[in-house]
This record gives sequence, structure tokens and C-alpha cells, in this order.
Amino acid sequence: MKFIIQRDKLVQSVQDVLKAVSSRTTIPILTGIKIVATEEGVTLTGSDSDISIESFIPCEEDGSENVEVKTAGSVVLQARFFSEIIKKLPMDTVEIEVQNQYVTTIRSGKSEFNLNGQDAAEYPHLPQVEEQNVFRVPTDLLKNIIRQTVFAVSTSETRPILTGVNWKLENHELICIATDSHRLALRKAKVEAENNITCNVVIPGKSLNELNKILDDTNELLDIVVTENQVLFKAKNILFFSRLLDGNYPDTSRLIPAESKTDITVTTKEFLQAIDRASLLAREGRNNVVKLATLESDTLEVSSNSPEVGKVVEQIQSNSIDGEELKISFSAKYMMDALKALEGNEILINFTGAMRPFVIKTLHDDSMLQLILPVRTY
Repeated sequence: MKFIIQRDKLVQSVQDVLKAVSSRTTIPILTGIKIVATEEGVTLTGSDSDISIESFIPCEEDGSENVEVKTAGSVVLQARFFSEIIKKLPMDTVEIEVQNQYVTTIRSGKSEFNLNGQDAAEYPHLPQVEEQNVFRVPTDLLKNIIRQTVFAVSTSETRPILTGVNWKLENHELICIATDSHRLALRKAKVEAENNITCNVVIPGKSLNELNKILDDTNELLDIVVTENQVLFKAKNILFFSRLLDGNYPDTSRLIPAESKTDITVTTKEFLQAIDRASLLAREGRNNVVKLATLESDTLEVSSNSPEVGKVVEQIQSNSIDGEELKISFSAKYMMDALKALEGNEILINFTGAMRPFVIKTLHDDSMLQLILPVRTY
């Protein structure tokens, strides 16, 4: 195998597939990146058997030449060394040539490296995905959906199913839900689906985080293919496979209260900054608890008390308070995460009492909601 390639294109592709490569793997060859050159272009693959990423660099794109393939072929190179070498090469083009015993020469300008490679035939095959259940989402919308839900997945392995985001598709509507049993994030979106397909799967939060780092902010449609145990995201020149989590996701619809006793609307930014300030003194040990109380004339009091450190009290003007008066305590971190995920200048918070979960929504937008369980403080 021998080809000459634009260095910046190669660096970008290597960075993308590296996100799937793990140094802690039971299959030694998976610490490498598989490189395949054909007359169409060069394909790089990285995998840790949970996530697999394939990046394709076409020989020609938009009238400019990326790759000149002299001889087709394939090799697997150690990801860590290969990525560091490529980043530090002196010139804009790189020549890669594989000789006997998979020894690979990497040349750029006056710099030359020899890396010991491995036989690409030993590299595990990517999952074969039959493209029956396909739906399409604009890339920037998908990035938003991930950003607005994935932070709420559980980081504890005691209930593995909660470390993923539940994706349900029916009637051309995608509903994504994440919960760690102390809070919940929900986002709905209309999508293009063929033959009115339905699906109900749980995608690992880790996979979605990695996918989000790779995707560009474009409104180009991205194909999503779901099978029994895999999901495939197909963007331009990138394939991203992830395994799905086994098991049934809990029914979260019962968690979301239907009625409320106190409704507060408030300016998002002002409220977020007040919570942020109050959390400065909140004791880490008590999960960063902040108190919220309603006062006369639509005023809210945000406070935090830490006996060793001190206390903070701040009043902010809400836009409206309807219903019963309220005193409630909650995790400042959960509230700030939720507020950052919502879009819009104004939010509506529906409370159903001091010990019941409360719902935070953007005003006049039903496509997303955040739910938080309060904290008992005595």
C-alpha cells in the first residue's frame, strides 16, 4: 500500500476515529487504527467493540485532491504513536507506504518514521447493519437533542440501563429521555422516518457524547439506522456505530406530574446566575443544596447555608408566581444543568409541593422539559 495525502485531512480523520479507540481493551489489535486505501480514497477505522467509527477521505472532493493512491492495500497502526506522529509532521502532505511484514514508512518533508504495523485482516469486522429502520435528523438538531438530554444519564453502574438515553420513535416523533433517578431530561423532535417505522432503544450516554464531538454544526440530514443491538449514525464521510444497552428502560411517564400547585415564571439567565452564586457556599457534602422560597409581590428568595462556611441570601424578581406559597430545597448542580439545557429567555417551573418532583420548561415550548427531585432538608 502506498498513498500521498493532505496532512490536515488525515489529522482530522485520525482525531475522529481515535474517539473510539481505548487503551484498555482485551483485544490488543483494537489499540490500533485500521487504514485501508482503495482507488476511491482512504478509510480509517477505530473501535473499542462498544463504539466503532469509520472515517472516509475521498481522493477528490469539491474539485480539490485529498489523496493520491499509488497502490491499494491495508494495515493497522498503533493509534497512540500514529496520531502523535501525524500531528507533528513538518509539511502539508504525508506519504504512507507499507512494506514487508507490515512495516510502515511515514514521510513528510525531510522527516521519516518507520512504524511496525499489523495485518488488517486480523481487525474485527464492523457490524453489518441492514438498513430497514432508517430515520433522518438534521445534524444540528441531533447535536441539540444530545446536549439537552445526555447530561442526565446515571454515572453509576448499579443500574446499567440508566447510563443510556432512551430513544423512542413513533408517528414521526422522536422522544429522548435520560434519568439518573434524581432528575430527568426529555426532548421531543419531529423526524423524517421511512414507512412510519417505530423503535424503542437505549443508547449509551458515552456513545452519544463521543458522537456529539465528531459531528459538525450543519443542517444537513443525517441517517440513523437502528437494529436489535446496534445503532448507526451516517454523516458525510463518517459512520458511527454504537452498541445498544440491553434491558427495558423504566416507564418514566408516571414521574412527570400532571397538575401543579405553584407556578413560577422567571428570566432564565437571572435565575441561573442567582443559583450559581448561592451554590458558592453550598456544602459539597450535602450535594450542593440550595433553598428556594416564594415571598410577597412575586419575589423569590434563593439561599444557601453552610454552618462551617457561612450563608448567602438573594432575592430576585420573578415574572409571575401563581398558586400556593412554597419553600423547597434542591441540588444547585442539577438546577444549573437543567437551565443550561433549556432554550429561551423565560422558563416556567411547576411545583407540586415541597417533596414532589418539579418540572422546568421553556415558556411556549413543549418539545423539552427537565424534572428534578427535591432534597429533604431539616
